[in-house]
Amino acid sequence: MTRGGNKSKFKKFLKRFWEIVWKDDSFKGWLISLLFIFIVIKLIFFPLLNLVTGTTLPLAIVESCSMYHSGNVFGNFNSWWDRHEIKYSSLNIDKTQFQEFPLKKGFSKGDIVFIVGTKPEKLEVGDIIIFESDQKNPVIHRIIEIRQENGKYIFSTIGDNNYGQISGEKSISEDQLVGKAAANILPSVGWIKLIFYEHLRTPSERGMCDEN
Repeated sequence: MTRGGNKSKFKKFLKRFWEIVWKDDSFKGWLISLLFIFIVIKLIFFPLLNLVTGTTLPLAIVESCSMYHSGNVFGNFNSWWDRHEIKYSSLNIDKTQFQEFPLKKGFSKGDIVFIVGTKPEKLEVGDIIIFESDQKNPVIHRIIEIRQENGKYIFSTIGDNNYGQISGEKSISEDQLVGKAAANILPSVGWIKLIFYEHLRTPSERGMCDEN
Protein backbone atom coordinates (compact mmCIF):
# COMPACT_ATOMS: atom_id res chain seq x y z
CA MET A 1 0.00 0.00 0.00
CA THR A 2 1.32 3.46 -0.92
CA ARG A 3 2.10 6.18 1.57
CA GLY A 4 -0.73 8.23 0.04
CA GLY A 5 -3.18 5.40 0.72
CA ASN A 6 -2.10 5.16 4.35
CA LYS A 7 -2.46 8.91 4.76
CA SER A 8 -5.95 8.83 3.28
CA LYS A 9 -7.03 6.01 5.61
CA PHE A 10 -5.62 7.86 8.61
CA LYS A 11 -7.57 11.00 7.67
CA LYS A 12 -10.76 8.97 7.38
CA PHE A 13 -10.11 7.40 10.78
CA LEU A 14 -9.59 10.82 12.39
CA LYS A 15 -12.73 12.18 10.76
CA ARG A 16 -14.79 9.19 11.93
CA PHE A 17 -13.30 9.39 15.43
CA TRP A 18 -14.08 13.11 15.62
CA GLU A 19 -17.68 12.49 14.61
CA ILE A 20 -18.10 9.79 17.26
CA VAL A 21 -16.49 11.82 20.05
CA TRP A 22 -18.18 15.17 19.40
CA LYS A 23 -21.23 14.57 17.23
CA ASP A 24 -22.56 11.08 18.00
CA ASP A 25 -25.44 11.41 20.49
CA SER A 26 -25.89 7.67 20.90
CA PHE A 27 -24.96 5.83 24.11
CA LYS A 28 -21.86 4.46 22.39
CA GLY A 29 -20.88 7.97 21.34
CA TRP A 30 -21.25 9.32 24.89
CA LEU A 31 -19.27 6.37 26.28
CA ILE A 32 -16.40 6.87 23.83
CA SER A 33 -16.44 10.64 24.52
CA LEU A 34 -16.15 10.11 28.28
CA LEU A 35 -13.36 7.58 27.79
CA PHE A 36 -11.51 9.98 25.49
CA ILE A 37 -11.82 12.86 27.96
CA PHE A 38 -10.62 10.63 30.82
CA ILE A 39 -7.56 9.55 28.84
CA VAL A 40 -6.69 13.13 27.89
CA ILE A 41 -7.02 14.34 31.49
CA LYS A 42 -5.19 11.37 33.02
CA LEU A 43 -2.37 10.90 30.53
CA ILE A 44 -1.86 14.41 29.12
CA PHE A 45 -3.39 17.19 31.23
CA PHE A 46 -2.23 16.10 34.70
CA PRO A 47 1.31 15.06 33.68
CA LEU A 48 1.75 18.46 32.00
CA LEU A 49 0.30 20.22 35.06
CA ASN A 50 2.68 18.28 37.32
CA LEU A 51 5.59 19.40 35.16
CA VAL A 52 4.54 23.05 35.08
CA THR A 53 3.74 23.36 38.80
CA GLY A 54 6.65 21.30 40.06
CA THR A 55 4.54 19.12 42.35
CA THR A 56 2.88 15.72 42.17
CA LEU A 57 -0.34 17.20 43.55
CA PRO A 58 -1.17 20.39 41.60
CA LEU A 59 -4.87 20.30 42.52
CA ALA A 60 -6.05 19.39 46.01
CA ILE A 61 -9.56 19.02 47.39
CA VAL A 62 -9.93 20.37 50.93
CA GLU A 63 -11.44 17.47 52.89
CA SER A 64 -11.89 19.00 56.35
CA CYS A 65 -13.02 22.21 58.05
CA SER A 66 -9.66 22.94 59.73
CA MET A 67 -8.99 25.96 57.47
CA TYR A 68 -12.57 27.26 57.42
CA HIS A 69 -13.55 30.90 57.85
CA SER A 70 -17.24 31.76 58.21
CA GLY A 71 -18.56 32.77 54.80
CA ASN A 72 -15.49 31.33 53.09
CA VAL A 73 -14.09 33.75 50.47
CA PHE A 74 -16.99 36.15 51.13
CA GLY A 75 -16.65 36.05 54.91
CA ASN A 76 -15.90 38.91 57.28
CA PHE A 77 -12.25 38.78 58.31
CA ASN A 78 -12.70 40.99 61.36
CA SER A 79 -15.42 38.74 62.75
CA TRP A 80 -13.24 35.67 62.25
CA TRP A 81 -10.23 37.33 63.86
CA ASP A 82 -12.23 38.27 66.98
CA ARG A 83 -12.90 34.56 67.54
CA HIS A 84 -9.29 33.50 67.02
CA GLU A 85 -7.26 36.44 68.32
CA ILE A 86 -6.28 34.73 71.59
CA LYS A 87 -4.91 31.74 69.70
CA TYR A 88 -2.70 33.86 67.45
CA SER A 89 -1.62 36.17 70.26
CA SER A 90 -0.14 33.12 71.99
CA LEU A 91 1.77 32.44 68.76
CA ASN A 92 3.05 36.05 68.57
CA ILE A 93 1.01 36.76 65.44
CA ASP A 94 -1.09 39.92 65.49
CA LYS A 95 -3.99 41.02 63.29
CA THR A 96 -1.91 43.32 61.09
CA GLN A 97 0.56 40.53 60.40
CA PHE A 98 -2.15 37.98 59.63
CA GLN A 99 -3.83 40.36 57.17
CA GLU A 100 -0.64 40.27 55.11
CA PHE A 101 -0.69 36.48 54.93
CA PRO A 102 -1.59 34.82 51.61
CA LEU A 103 -5.15 33.46 51.40
CA LYS A 104 -6.06 35.10 54.70
CA LYS A 105 -9.65 33.80 54.48
CA GLY A 106 -8.56 30.18 54.40
CA PHE A 107 -10.55 27.40 52.71
CA SER A 108 -13.77 25.52 53.20
CA LYS A 109 -14.37 21.81 52.87
CA GLY A 110 -14.89 20.99 49.21
CA ASP A 111 -12.77 23.82 47.83
CA ILE A 112 -10.26 22.91 45.11
CA VAL A 113 -6.88 24.52 45.75
CA PHE A 114 -4.11 25.13 43.22
CA ILE A 115 -0.77 23.85 44.55
CA VAL A 116 2.72 24.77 43.32
CA GLY A 117 6.06 23.24 44.15
CA THR A 118 8.34 25.34 46.33
CA LYS A 119 11.78 25.30 47.88
CA PRO A 120 11.84 25.14 51.70
CA GLU A 121 13.96 28.27 51.94
CA LYS A 122 11.36 30.26 50.00
CA LEU A 123 8.57 29.61 52.51
CA GLU A 124 7.57 32.14 55.17
CA VAL A 125 5.40 32.21 58.28
CA GLY A 126 1.81 32.65 57.06
CA ASP A 127 2.19 30.58 53.90
CA ILE A 128 -0.17 27.63 53.53
CA ILE A 129 1.55 24.35 52.76
CA ILE A 130 0.38 20.86 51.96
CA PHE A 131 2.45 18.08 53.48
CA GLU A 132 2.53 14.35 54.14
CA SER A 133 1.78 13.44 57.74
CA ASP A 134 0.78 10.47 59.86
CA GLN A 135 -2.75 10.80 58.47
CA LYS A 136 -4.16 8.99 55.44
CA ASN A 137 -4.20 12.06 53.19
CA PRO A 138 -1.87 15.08 53.02
CA VAL A 139 -2.67 18.00 55.35
CA ILE A 140 -3.08 21.60 54.21
CA HIS A 141 -2.39 24.11 57.03
CA ARG A 142 -0.74 27.49 57.64
CA ILE A 143 2.88 27.87 58.77
CA ILE A 144 3.30 29.44 62.22
CA GLU A 145 6.98 28.70 62.79
CA ILE A 146 10.09 27.90 60.76
CA ARG A 147 13.39 26.67 62.18
CA GLN A 148 16.43 24.71 61.06
CA GLU A 149 17.75 21.48 62.49
CA ASN A 150 20.83 19.66 61.18
CA GLY A 151 20.81 21.78 58.04
CA LYS A 152 17.16 21.06 57.22
CA TYR A 153 14.11 23.28 57.44
CA ILE A 154 11.47 22.28 59.98
CA PHE A 155 7.96 23.75 59.88
CA SER A 156 5.17 24.00 62.40
CA THR A 157 1.60 24.63 61.24
CA ILE A 158 -1.94 25.05 62.49
CA GLY A 159 -5.37 25.10 60.87
CA ASP A 160 -7.04 28.52 60.77
CA ASN A 161 -10.17 27.00 62.31
CA ASN A 162 -8.36 24.83 64.86
CA TYR A 163 -7.54 25.93 68.40
CA GLY A 164 -4.66 23.53 68.73
CA GLN A 165 -2.20 21.63 66.56
CA ILE A 166 -2.95 18.13 65.36
CA SER A 167 -0.60 15.18 65.64
CA GLY A 168 2.35 15.42 63.31
CA GLU A 169 2.29 19.13 62.48
CA LYS A 170 4.55 20.52 65.21
CA SER A 171 7.67 19.28 63.46
CA ILE A 172 7.31 18.95 59.68
CA SER A 173 10.49 18.12 57.81
CA GLU A 174 11.17 19.73 54.44
CA ASP A 175 11.11 16.18 53.05
CA GLN A 176 7.38 15.99 53.87
CA LEU A 177 6.49 19.02 51.75
CA VAL A 178 4.17 18.46 48.79
CA GLY A 179 3.76 22.10 47.83
CA LYS A 180 2.40 25.54 48.64
CA ALA A 181 -1.21 26.67 48.23
CA ALA A 182 -1.33 29.37 45.56
CA ALA A 183 -5.05 29.96 45.02
CA ASN A 184 -8.55 28.76 45.83
CA ILE A 185 -9.59 28.20 42.24
CA LEU A 186 -12.88 26.29 42.56
CA PRO A 187 -14.71 26.93 45.85
CA SER A 188 -17.04 24.05 46.84
CA VAL A 189 -16.62 22.20 43.50
CA GLY A 190 -14.77 19.36 45.23
CA TRP A 191 -18.05 18.29 46.85
CA ILE A 192 -18.77 16.50 43.57
CA LYS A 193 -16.21 13.93 44.74
CA LEU A 194 -16.48 14.28 48.53
CA ILE A 195 -20.21 13.50 48.62
CA PHE A 196 -19.44 9.86 47.75
CA TYR A 197 -17.15 9.48 50.78
CA GLU A 198 -19.15 11.30 53.45
CA HIS A 199 -20.71 8.10 54.78
CA LEU A 200 -17.21 6.78 55.55
CA ARG A 201 -16.40 9.70 57.86
CA THR A 202 -17.16 9.93 61.55
CA PRO A 203 -20.38 11.84 62.34
CA SER A 204 -18.39 14.85 63.60
CA GLU A 205 -16.52 15.11 60.27
CA ARG A 206 -19.59 14.99 58.02
CA GLY A 207 -21.45 17.85 56.41
CA MET A 208 -20.77 21.52 55.83
CA CYS A 209 -18.40 23.57 57.96
CA ASP A 210 -19.14 25.62 61.07
CA GLU A 211 -16.68 28.01 62.61
CA ASN A 212 -15.20 26.95 65.93
